[in-house]
Amino acid sequence: MPLWLELIVAVLLVTGATFALIGSFALAKLDDFLRRLHGPTKATTLGLGCLLVASAIAMNARGHLSLHELLVTAFLFLTSPVSAHLLVLAALAMQPGLRPPPPATDRERR
Repeated sequence: MPLWLELIVAVLLVTGATFALIGSFALAKLDDFLRRLHGPTKATTLGLGCLLVASAIAMNARGHLSLHELLVTAFLFLTSPVSAHLLVLAALAMQPGLRPPPPATDRERR
């Protein structure tokens, strides 16, 4: 594998692992359900996507055409926002008090 391709794979692996770590940390440390939902749906999804793309690049560079990683990445990016949206709707249906107040208008600020 050429050096430039190894560098791309290495950057994707480090970036993906960093985002996955940040998403996992957010899931463990944030206090509210709605805030905790951002960790797995945003950072961890991006992190796992980077890891899977790096794996696909490395496998294709070695002569193994591997579309499994790209399919898993596509399904991950499609299903994660939908499941997060459904979880938020379910949480708001069970506890309507979780809904934040509407933003203040210009008249109310004066």
